[in-house]
Amino acid sequence: MKNSQPVILVTGSDLAPQALELLADYEIVYAGKQPTEDDLCRLCAQHDPLAIIVRYGKINARIMDAAPHLRVISKHGSGIDVIDQDAAAKRQISVQSAPGSNASAVAEHAWAMILASAKSLVPLESRMRQGYWDKSTHKSRELEGKTLGLIGLGAIGSRVAQIGKAFEMKVIAYDPFAKNFPEGCQSASLEVLLQTADVISLHCPLTDQTHQMINRETLALCKKGTILVNTARGGLIDDEALVQALDEGTLSWAALDSFAVEPLTAPHRWQHIENVILSPHIGGVSDVSYIKMGVAAASNVLKVLATPLKHQAAIS
Repeated sequence: MKNSQPVILVTGSDLAPQALELLADYEIVYAGKQPTEDDLCRLCAQHDPLAIIVRYGKINARIMDAAPHLRVISKHGSGIDVIDQDAAAKRQISVQSAPGSNASAVAEHAWAMILASAKSLVPLESRMRQGYWDKSTHKSRELEGKTLGLIGLGAIGSRVAQIGKAFEMKVIAYDPFAKNFPEGCQSASLEVLLQTADVISLHCPLTDQTHQMINRETLALCKKGTILVNTARGGLIDDEALVQALDEGTLSWAALDSFAVEPLTAPHRWQHIENVILSPHIGGVSDVSYIKMGVAAASNVLKVLATPLKHQAAIS
């Protein structure tokens, strides 16, 4: 099918108006809220897009091959683990991300989950609706003086660290790639972090090295009653080990915004575990970050498409 304008495929159902303004010279084709691999292959074969903006789903070699003139895959956000980067490199397709564009949103969501866990907000709210008044029996956990352990110290982790200091917590972080640590945040080995943190928050990318880094062996190092928060990637955690740690009391709470397989479909195991707080991978999506991520993704597309093919490798 021939188009009057070159096509950009969006693996979602919308983009911020500010992003669409930047892409006014292109036809925008939306793949829908939950596009499958077959959906994306069909749309690529039909429209032959020059670019794909990735909001949902994964982009693999089969999808790339269905779009023979594809030049850039631009993530609507920072996590590019959903893109087969090796396949893209072999096909000289640039992979772009928008680091930092949703840092405030994710950091705030992580703290919402930390506080909800420490203060038992979900069960208390539920019991009040059932007619209970637990003031005489309930004691929440105070965070002042406790240790916050961050695994990953990029734009998001650094913001979480700053908020932790405002709560007068001791803040430590494990990140072998971090060049700078925020004031008041100390570097720690993973082993020391797991052994000493009262709250552990994950903010690292999903790679071969970090896949299921939270497992039976690492959870066994944790203090009894630790709170674990994951607003990064579900694949960082071994779910079987997490269930066991929650059941045994190694973890008092887990708060999860991302999962190894998304979306979750009912029934799923987390529905029946009371000390787990769930949200549908929306930590990075706010009124402001939606615009920031869209504009960054669109700008990255335009940057690559404005570059002659022979120079594209230099900006990938």
